Amino acid sequence: MSSRPPASPPAQGSRLLLLSLLLLGTVPGPRPGSAFYLPGLAPVNFCAEEKSNECKADIELFVNRLDSVESVLPYEYTAFDFCQASEGKRPSENLGQVLFGERIEPSPYKFTFNKKETCKLVCTKTYNTEKAEDKQKLDFLKKSMLLNYQHHWIVDNMPVTWCYEVEDSQKFCNPGFPIGCYITDKGHAKDACVISSEFHERDTFYIFNHVDIKIYYHVVETGSMGARLVAAKLEPKSFKHTHIDKPDCSGPAMDISNKASGEIKIAYTYSISFEEEKNIRWASRWDYILESMPHTHIQWFSIMNSLVIVLFLSGMVAMIMLRTLHKDIARYNQMDSTEDAQEEFGWKLVHGDIFRPPRKGMLLSVFLGSGTQILIMTFVTLFFACLGFLSPANRGALMTCAVVLWVLLGTPAGYVAARFYKSFGGEKWKTNVLLTSFLCPGIVFADFFIMNLILWGEGSSAAIPFGTLVAILALWFCISVPLTFIGAYFGFKKNAIEHPVRTNQIPRQIPEQSFYTKPFPGIIMGGILPFGCIFIQLFFILNSIWSHQMYYMFGFLFLVFIILVITCSEATILLCYFHLCAEDYHWQWRSFLTSGFTAVYFLIYAIHYFFSKLQITGTASTILYFGYTMIMVLIFFLFTGTIGFFACFWFVTKIYSVVKVD
Repeated sequence: MSSRPPASPPAQGSRLLLLSLLLLGTVPGPRPGSAFYLPGLAPVNFCAEEKSNECKADIELFVNRLDSVESVLPYEYTAFDFCQASEGKRPSENLGQVLFGERIEPSPYKFTFNKKETCKLVCTKTYNTEKAEDKQKLDFLKKSMLLNYQHHWIVDNMPVTWCYEVEDSQKFCNPGFPIGCYITDKGHAKDACVISSEFHERDTFYIFNHVDIKIYYHVVETGSMGARLVAAKLEPKSFKHTHIDKPDCSGPAMDISNKASGEIKIAYTYSISFEEEKNIRWASRWDYILESMPHTHIQWFSIMNSLVIVLFLSGMVAMIMLRTLHKDIARYNQMDSTEDAQEEFGWKLVHGDIFRPPRKGMLLSVFLGSGTQILIMTFVTLFFACLGFLSPANRGALMTCAVVLWVLLGTPAGYVAARFYKSFGGEKWKTNVLLTSFLCPGIVFADFFIMNLILWGEGSSAAIPFGTLVAILALWFCISVPLTFIGAYFGFKKNAIEHPVRTNQIPRQIPEQSFYTKPFPGIIMGGILPFGCIFIQLFFILNSIWSHQMYYMFGFLFLVFIILVITCSEATILLCYFHLCAEDYHWQWRSFLTSGFTAVYFLIYAIHYFFSKLQITGTASTILYFGYTMIMVLIFFLFTGTIGFFACFWFVTKIYSVVKVD
């Protein structure tokens, strides 16, 4: 009797989700009759015997880094004592892959197209528990099985998947499979040990040392010869091979008792078969993996939920704009007599103070510059992702694209910061441009560098190599900073923003405010609605980052992004109007913090997600989780705060430009 394992999340690594972007990869040269393909993603034809350059016989299997949902620390394949490739060229990785911790290497598993192999030996590993080095290797293997570390294999740029049934007879395809599993000393089967009743010995590890691989292909019907691979599936198995020189893949499971001593031999084997699949085309070969994740109906629920909030807010804003505001403006503009003017009340009263420069105007202008940079970067990244350029097949493209876009968008950051700083009456332009260039990026880099030191200390593959760190610093100092200076130069050269009303020399006294018009309650309320629009989508994003699930629903994400922008704008305008009616004219910082407070709810949700959804253990993993979360929270704070400020700035400028002021 055997039962199925619980649905473990698919494994496509991600880290620091909303950061960066450029499409790296070579565009294949045009061939007669060939279609257009994304950069670096042209199909490869295979045939039983290599006849020309257009048709390959050998199929290469690459191995990626191993990761776990119980640890934030991924490790390179070579960190484990598995069979190593004797030769083979390591594929070059783009910036996004390096930042994500992907480390793709050649494997010792070699196949020939359409050639069946049964129980072929790859290598044998021998451990003597009395030798310190061997014991250390074996202990590392045991610890990895205990934390459920997963292999990630790649064939023809496709993940090799392990498909199994979950509840309701649904098939789940996981782009990874475990190293092994563990039976506790109380006889409880952990993780993948539930797949077979053979795994029953207490306090024992079972290693998956055999894989049954099945490769599906589609014969090319057009002029070119050969076939294209459309799926690669495997089933992990465990065998204690009786004749290691001539394995037959039968017998009991390969068990490693926790108390085992002496010599332990582990033979790694594989079987491979090929099957023609006429129904799957090369262009849709990822669909079977993505369709096994039944989240689409939840996504539509999320969108409908967000749209209801937007419609509610839009109705409120429309009511204020068309009815209340229209009446206010009509009434204010009809006041001709002095007696009427003395009876002024509400938002018109503060017209002489509404554009008074805010306190800490330098910091606000710097935040607005960095927020503009992030806002444009996010929009362009998601737009490209919607077009399919940043699909999971184009590894690391999302991160690379975002980083490069952020670097190139230094000019709008410098321009916006300088323009608003000048309008706030600031004169320390050097300080302003230096803070715009270094404050927010510096905080992110410092956090990232500390996290990298922890990864480096733990020997994780996610640790960024020194050369890459230097390259990132070079991009920042040599491209982003000069572009920020150029933007600031043009921003300071332009005249200050002209306001529709003059500012009085003496500030007006703000009357005593009721509880709900005080700054803090308004700011707390302002972040609730934007967060309500995104929290379901946030769950999938966090799953993608921390549970290694494949994220591909960029259309939904782009829609949610637009909804978030609208919601932040409308919520801020609504609260801004209430505060102006209460004769409180300090709107600049409040508008930024009102929508920026959404980031605090994001942080609270991330803490809840850590304790309720994740199984992460270990101090290093916990520090890494919260370290990376703080980077995301800061980016989200600048992004949402900037939306709120611009919406409120537009609203205030608009309403005071249509009122007659003596």
